[in-house]
Amino acid sequence: MESIYFIFIIILFLLAISDLIVGVSNDAVNFLNSAVGSRAATFRIIMLIAATGVLMGTVFSGGMMEIARSGVFYPEKFSFAHIMLIFLAVMITDVILLDTFNTIGFPTSTTVSLVFELLGAAVAIAVIQISQGDQAGMLGDYINSGKAFAIISGILVSVIIAFTSGTIIQFITRLIFSFDYEKKLKYLGGLFGGVAITTIVYFILIKGAKDAAFMTESTYTWIKTNSFQILLYCFSGITAILYLLNILFHVNILRIVVLVGTFALAMAFAGNDLVNFIGVPLAGYESYLTFINTPGADPGTFGMGALNGAVKTPMMFLLLSGVIMVITLYTSRKARTVIMTEVNLSRQDEGEERFGSTALSRGIVRASLRVNDLISAILPVSTQAWMAKRFTPLPRKKKDKNQPAFDLLRASVNLVASSALIALGTSLKLPLSTTYVTFMVAMGTSLSDGAWDRESAVFRITGVFSVIGGWFFTAISAFTIAFLLATAFYFGGSIAIIVMIGIAVYMAYRTHRFHLRKEETGKAIHHAEETVDAGNLKEFCLNNTAVIFSKTKEYYNQVVTGLGSGDVHQLKSLRRQTGALQKEVRSQRKIVSQVLRGTGEEEAETAYQAIKIQDNLLEIINCLNLISGAAYNHLVNHHKPLNAEQISDLHLLGQRFALILTGIENLIAQHPLIYPDSIMQDKAEIQNFIEDISRNEVNRIREEMTGNRSSILFMNLLQETRNLVYFSFQVLQSIGGNNLKEK
Repeated sequence: MESIYFIFIIILFLLAISDLIVGVSNDAVNFLNSAVGSRAATFRIIMLIAATGVLMGTVFSGGMMEIARSGVFYPEKFSFAHIMLIFLAVMITDVILLDTFNTIGFPTSTTVSLVFELLGAAVAIAVIQISQGDQAGMLGDYINSGKAFAIISGILVSVIIAFTSGTIIQFITRLIFSFDYEKKLKYLGGLFGGVAITTIVYFILIKGAKDAAFMTESTYTWIKTNSFQILLYCFSGITAILYLLNILFHVNILRIVVLVGTFALAMAFAGNDLVNFIGVPLAGYESYLTFINTPGADPGTFGMGALNGAVKTPMMFLLLSGVIMVITLYTSRKARTVIMTEVNLSRQDEGEERFGSTALSRGIVRASLRVNDLISAILPVSTQAWMAKRFTPLPRKKKDKNQPAFDLLRASVNLVASSALIALGTSLKLPLSTTYVTFMVAMGTSLSDGAWDRESAVFRITGVFSVIGGWFFTAISAFTIAFLLATAFYFGGSIAIIVMIGIAVYMAYRTHRFHLRKEETGKAIHHAEETVDAGNLKEFCLNNTAVIFSKTKEYYNQVVTGLGSGDVHQLKSLRRQTGALQKEVRSQRKIVSQVLRGTGEEEAETAYQAIKIQDNLLEIINCLNLISGAAYNHLVNHHKPLNAEQISDLHLLGQRFALILTGIENLIAQHPLIYPDSIMQDKAEIQNFIEDISRNEVNRIREEMTGNRSSILFMNLLQETRNLVYFSFQVLQSIGGNNLKEK
């Protein structure tokens, strides 16, 4: 009997390793986004500093482990066997959820995930016990609802506090320094850095050291007793050193603050969030040791009241966890995907917006504009002019593709405010969500900095609400999945556990493959952004044209083939491919627009041609996407298939259209470009052919030879094919420019 639980412990620790990997991939955004977004140093140096902070922070996390043991439920009400089922359900759910969110590049809260997984699994086992009459009592006798509510409310309150703190602190800081802060740093930089770093030291060392694994009672008492002197000496020493570094070596003080803040935030992350990854396995390990050291204990009746006691986490487990997190930090591709989501939402300049517009975001922007008008009516004009000057960003280098998303001043505020709030929460034994705090601080500072202007505000606000909504979705999903898994484990036993572990491994493999495909697409777009300029813009557009024409011929043929064979899966895959191609072409269109900014007047004709080419290519893909979507919807809704005459007409049309595209491709390869009579004859012939088969379809409808839905689909395909022909020739016209004379 003991052997099966020993296997469960091994599984828990294997899941802990997996959870550390996916957890760090998710939470790396919390301490890397400010340094990466402001380009405070090279990525290698930033990672080295963050890794050192993570290793140091692991030894500060010992006091947080009780959240996993007794923070959500009363362990004495559960037997050892039931506790193991709860912990297994929690860990499997956590790995699945975090890996899924990481794959789509969405930061979520590991703390919210842990709390609601523990709630879901514990409620499931408690309900089963009560319903089966194994134990009397109410659900409230099993679940520590007061503590759970305090944790959840603390997390939600932290959202408001973090956003408000970030907004106010950044407003005051920017008002003092403005965007042109270089000269002011000579006089105020040392003082600012001294306050910032001393604040970090206070919350990390004095507030967070009490529960560190290495801390003795006497040492902590001495630190607490002499806290004022420590802070005074720290402030004086750091301020003096920063002034000397700036005067003697012209060191940018803000870079030091950002790097120290990155270290501190990584340290706070490890101290606060390590419980989310290894707290449950360690609680299971402690439960197992208690069980095997109790002679004659029955796993079905042996209560786990021992988990209520305070236990120091062995240093070995903490350091091993830190090493795994550091390795993940250096190797995880998903971590970089999640980082870019937050950096893009807080960048100073406009660019590609990942999120769309909603009625809520538009309403908030509308209300904000009205409030702004009201304040403007009250404040004197001179005050408004002075404040506007302080908050006017410096001109950004439009052709500098490596410029930071925001400046070092905002990055400093992000890190100092976030690390202070998280360390304070840790010292109060509140498992604050580092994702909540850092994300909302970053959003607050970007709002104060005017990064959310009228060009981007609705999209950024939608992004914020999407991420917050994702956290609530995490809570609901975590509770539900853990509840179902715990129930399945209770009734299915070891077989259900093995099956779910297999499913979790398979899902992790699938999401990994999905992320690799997504990453390859992102690399291609990023490479284009880095390499395309005004000199090779036409070549870029010609290459895009060749690819789009080739895929258009391929996809059009697949639509006709899929309709003829009734292959729903083929059309479903095709719809996904055309959708991905549509996103790619939209990105190419934006790249062209970015390249054209700031180009000279002599390049105006090239710019005009490039814009027209990309616009027409996008229209071609839009038509193709409509065609594939209409065909898929027809089959998936089980409408009557197209008859043999309709399929035959579409096959002939597809062949003629492919010849047209091939002819255009051959013309594009010639210099100079001149329309021959043959291509114009081909164009007229395919247009006449479309009209002929349209009339044939009208006759079939009149004679009731085809179904209503089939006729609608067929006519829609013909109309979109007309558009495909038109836009294909528009691409040719755009490439030829003034050298093309259509006869």
